[in-house]
Amino acid sequence: MTLNKLLFGMAAAAAVSFAAGASAQEQRFITIGTGGVTGVYYPTGGAICRLVNKDRKEHGIRCSVESTGGSVYNARTIRQGELDFGVVQSDVQTASIAGSGAFEEDGPYPDLRSLFSVHPEPLHVMARADSGINTTADFKGKKINIANPGSGTRVLAETLLHYEGINTSDFGLTAELKSSEQSAALCDGNIDATIWAAGLPNGSSQEATSTCDVKIIPLTGPGIDKLLAENPAYAAATIPGGMYPGNADDIPSWGPKATIVTSANVPDDVVYAVVKAIFENFEDFKQLHPAFGMLVESEMIKDGLTAPLHPGAEKYYKERGWM
Repeated sequence: MTLNKLLFGMAAAAAVSFAAGASAQEQRFITIGTGGVTGVYYPTGGAICRLVNKDRKEHGIRCSVESTGGSVYNARTIRQGELDFGVVQSDVQTASIAGSGAFEEDGPYPDLRSLFSVHPEPLHVMARADSGINTTADFKGKKINIANPGSGTRVLAETLLHYEGINTSDFGLTAELKSSEQSAALCDGNIDATIWAAGLPNGSSQEATSTCDVKIIPLTGPGIDKLLAENPAYAAATIPGGMYPGNADDIPSWGPKATIVTSANVPDDVVYAVVKAIFENFEDFKQLHPAFGMLVESEMIKDGLTAPLHPGAEKYYKERGWM
């Protein structure tokens, strides 16, 4: 081999190596914190990542999903810079900004930013049919799961109990199980009832009602009326009859909305790419989970969003003429 050919080959190899290095350097990775794998948060994060990754050659962003403890964990971990995005209940979003409730010790988090809301999340109070539980007043002396600390459901459970005038000291047993653990515990008789919030339908409720005789308790009455009047982050909701085995009638309930949030520190172009991936492929997104079927774009960009819109999201919405 001549010297010129050798030098040319080395130069070409260096150019390829440099290009590969530049390409690797340009690629950015983002993570969405979700919830338990049997809820709707996990597939919601998966649906978002699927659409973001579809166009990763254009924007250089690769999205991954992390199963987490839920809303409170996600909001707190975004604040700590360990998650880029998270699925968070609308009421938890409000509390994180204000530094109230579960975030009292953390203090206010003014840098939380919102992208859009997704599905409503009615509270499911699932009880064994042989438990003697027909209303929340029947919780006394029973084994009740109030969800794991750090989850949005735990916040809702504590809110429900407060407005119904119930203390956990009234229970025979207070369990703190994750969503992935509650169905087996209910059907095995380790608990009498579990409090659970998720979009419709969700895997955990399907599992419980399909495995054993479980009824979903209606949530109505003066306590619920007061709760809704004093907490605008929540709204009345209905779990349709026939959605879950053994529960043929519509079930009145209430709950927050799931929202997608991030930090003010996440670059505008990254947020823009995420938002664009969803709304440029909106019909595809709606097909990715039954809970998304009734979503309306105009509602998603405002409902349940206490945190200011991230500038990257706002830019896209203005381009579409929605703002």
